[in-house]
Amino acid sequence: MIPPVAQRLKRLPPYLFVQIDALKERMLRQGREVIDMGVGDPDEPTPGFVLKAMVKALKDARNHQYPSNRGLEAFRVAIARWTRRRFGVPLDPDTEILPLIGSKEGIAHLPLAYVNPGDRVLVPDPCYPPYRTGTILAGGRPVSVPLLKKNQFLPDLEALRRQAPGAKLLFLNYPNNPTAAVADLGFFRDLVRFSRRTGVPVCHDAAYSEIHFDRPRPPSFLQVPGAKEVGIEFHSLSKTFNMTGWRVGWACGNREMISALAKVKSNIDSGVFQAVQMAGLKALEDPGNHLSRMLGIYERRRDLLVRALQKAGWPVAPPKATFYLWAPIPGDRRSQEVAAAIMEGTGIVATPGVGFGERGEGYVRFSLSVPTRRVQEAARRLARLPIWR
Repeated sequence: MIPPVAQRLKRLPPYLFVQIDALKERMLRQGREVIDMGVGDPDEPTPGFVLKAMVKALKDARNHQYPSNRGLEAFRVAIARWTRRRFGVPLDPDTEILPLIGSKEGIAHLPLAYVNPGDRVLVPDPCYPPYRTGTILAGGRPVSVPLLKKNQFLPDLEALRRQAPGAKLLFLNYPNNPTAAVADLGFFRDLVRFSRRTGVPVCHDAAYSEIHFDRPRPPSFLQVPGAKEVGIEFHSLSKTFNMTGWRVGWACGNREMISALAKVKSNIDSGVFQAVQMAGLKALEDPGNHLSRMLGIYERRRDLLVRALQKAGWPVAPPKATFYLWAPIPGDRRSQEVAAAIMEGTGIVATPGVGFGERGEGYVRFSLSVPTRRVQEAARRLARLPIWR
């Protein structure tokens, strides 16, 4: 007899993208032509220079054994060099950097290091789901931090001070998924002051720091003096180098938090495959040619889709960063209803905003990580969708 599942699993909401995949599969079985703009998974291949580094590393038998849980020193040094070059932030490769099996893994495991049953964790709403689910799996209670359009989808830190007492962690993410909002250094300075006053550590997810269309480039939370005293930042090669399936990222910043996360991971996994780390090292040495090409592709797709949605009556503006459009729904319709209507009417998979949290209601997210010709077709279909007339 199999026992009932643990209560923590019963507390988890259905994972958003599992539901989307099920809906897509149903349409495919019906013989419908589907354009999947629901999940942010780059369609372009991993750059050739990264593949070559991987092939070379695969042939080295030293990479076939268990990796160090703290990651290869050479990879950590490459991360430190990239962070100094990109953000001007110095990091100690030995104590302030921890390679991860993708940033999602580190984000989901961090609450295990700090959250006891019943502890509160401040989670943005709407948000990338693992901030909330990682908290629940650790036995904690997610406390929603509203991200509102009137505040440019930044949290109201003054209002948040009333929720802060006793909270163990604060998750934030800029450039933001799903809203595509950006934060400047002024906000991050306020965030460091907030953390010092409240004692709540900051966990900043910067997975989209390199996917942007405007200047200045998105800053790092760690650029603010004192940031390393109050928090850590998560980075990923997934979006920057089209390496989502490779599963490689890192956490950096406060050495105590890095050490605590490393202790959790040493009891759960065996680190990142060394050949993948060597390929990641090569990616971080890229002078920017790959990224410049990708940003041009995403910008063209963005403009195609924005024009089509505007033609169909959606009050959407071009995002400054990420490869998402966070589209406010015309009229008074629910996001799940609208996402279903879009799929039935056009065969386009979009993500209902409510799947990212209650404050996501009233929005639909479109991903630009599909081939440009498919974005062109999606734009044609959306512009002609009759329910928005």
